[in-house]
Amino acid sequence: MIRNDIRNIAIIAHVDHGKTTLVDQMLRQGGVFRQNQQVAERVMDSNDLERERGITILAKNTAVHYGNAKINIVDTPGHADFGGEVERVLKMVDGVLLLVDSFEGPMPQTRFVLQKALGLKLPVLLVINKVDRPDARCEEVVDELVDLLIELDADPATLDRPIIYASARTGTATLDLAQPGTDLRPLFDCIMKYIPAPEGDPDGPAQVLISTIDYNDYVGRIGIGRINRGTLKDNMMVVRCNAQSEQVSPPWRLTGLSLYDGLKRVPAEEVSMGDIVALTGLADISIGDTVCDPAAPEALPFVAITEPTVTMTFSVNDSPFAGREGQFVTSRHLRARLYRELETDVSLRVKDGETPDQFEVWGRGELHLSILIETMRREGYEFQVSKPEVIYRYENGRKQEPVERMVADVPQAYAGAVIEKIGRRRGTLETMGGGDRVRLEFLVPSRGLFGYRSEFMTDTRGEGIMSAVFDHYEDYKGDIPHRNVGALVCYETGETTQYALFNVQDRGTLFIGNQVPVYGGMICGESSRPGDIVVNVCKAKHVTNMRNASASEDSLRLVSIHPLTLEECLEFIDDDELLEITPKSLRMRKRTLSHELRAKAAARAKQTD
Repeated sequence: MIRNDIRNIAIIAHVDHGKTTLVDQMLRQGGVFRQNQQVAERVMDSNDLERERGITILAKNTAVHYGNAKINIVDTPGHADFGGEVERVLKMVDGVLLLVDSFEGPMPQTRFVLQKALGLKLPVLLVINKVDRPDARCEEVVDELVDLLIELDADPATLDRPIIYASARTGTATLDLAQPGTDLRPLFDCIMKYIPAPEGDPDGPAQVLISTIDYNDYVGRIGIGRINRGTLKDNMMVVRCNAQSEQVSPPWRLTGLSLYDGLKRVPAEEVSMGDIVALTGLADISIGDTVCDPAAPEALPFVAITEPTVTMTFSVNDSPFAGREGQFVTSRHLRARLYRELETDVSLRVKDGETPDQFEVWGRGELHLSILIETMRREGYEFQVSKPEVIYRYENGRKQEPVERMVADVPQAYAGAVIEKIGRRRGTLETMGGGDRVRLEFLVPSRGLFGYRSEFMTDTRGEGIMSAVFDHYEDYKGDIPHRNVGALVCYETGETTQYALFNVQDRGTLFIGNQVPVYGGMICGESSRPGDIVVNVCKAKHVTNMRNASASEDSLRLVSIHPLTLEECLEFIDDDELLEITPKSLRMRKRTLSHELRAKAAARAKQTD
């Protein structure tokens, strides 16, 4: 049976190509909001971090009505580090909208998500977004898209479908650039025509593949997935099984069924094949599980998620300021929180470390792990993390490392600096083209991109755009220098003074200002030369009875204070350093706080060399 009253689609694209903005307009024109209702921009980005950073982190479900049909929409992240969110929700839909910026064209994440969709044999509708940009180059972007589809062995039917030209900001779409659109009807019509309706047996035994997990304080874990077969009714008995473990749980009762309608979940008594449904009632339901009728426990295969490429060590905070600002500070709290994250993030891996206070966390990239860190600190956790490191693998006795495909769009005057810096980081230039703005495509080891983004923005005077996505593993390419300057390390515990900082600022760039509590071994700045320098930032000026003493104190101006963000701290720290994270502070420190012990260790290392 085919359910023509439903369409299930996912919107996939590279970061900042306009997915969430398009969903806003689809909701508005689909009648979800009143005509005069005031709605925040990017309404689907409901997470505080998503709104602050302007990116989508979690895939979210919504639904609009068009004519007599209901269109279930899944808004997905565009950043490569959250590609696992995209991979798992593709099992929930029958087709995808591929959004491409009318100026930037296909980018690394465009290739990644398109390859995943084609691998699952999903129909693809091509949407060129931001056609109202003054620098739009729609014809060239269409040619680039066709070349990409051919390279990825796309179905010929994909090339035969019409290309939709849209402006998500103004809420218009058209099939012909010569005739500007007035609304999104052409887009909705193409969805109804070219995205297949769900097909299956509504009378067979129920079967639902769980693709997303949500949580509610009142009902606990909520499993979200599409009904592949059969019908579910409220309070019916079901079992849970998994294709990997091949285990079947004891029967349990569904305590709630919900369907998506606009931005809300609406309770339902009965849901049928093709519906995207939220289930409650089972405490330990997980992504990849199949909820079935007890009479026919058949597990559905789940998509293979791309393996993580970056690892960090999370450990209990043992600094002199430990326990002052955090609510959850013990290893028990830290372990429970990290393992709880595994229930909703399929791209993450966690395992116990060398000591009971350490945990190895594997993720898809620096941003993936930094979002986890920021979320935990906002929840009241206090802990330490090590420098991010890539995950190596060994094949036939050879050491291999992850390599990323990086695309940089830079003004022509700065292309040479970018090529030189990437060359030092063991990257190779694949293609180069363009006019006033040059597009450079590199293959770079993942560890070569650690700490490079800030350098890239400096080298291109803030005008460059760069993005990278994991491509493949290659043989180890040799050493890459991480940091060619040292750190300014605090000499003693105390509070910084204006007088001491003024005398230290000539040694490098300060990260902290006046009257900030510090401890011995804490990093307070970046040295202007190789090697660490121990500085006293707590020294007070000697008291005198001279009348102009206070006036001279006012003339001590600090000119080089640069507070670091979380991502900048992770880029800065080296192998012998840690980042202390609390709900209120970020403090970089040496692993060994004692200056004497660090000096002895350095002397022994020099003798060994």
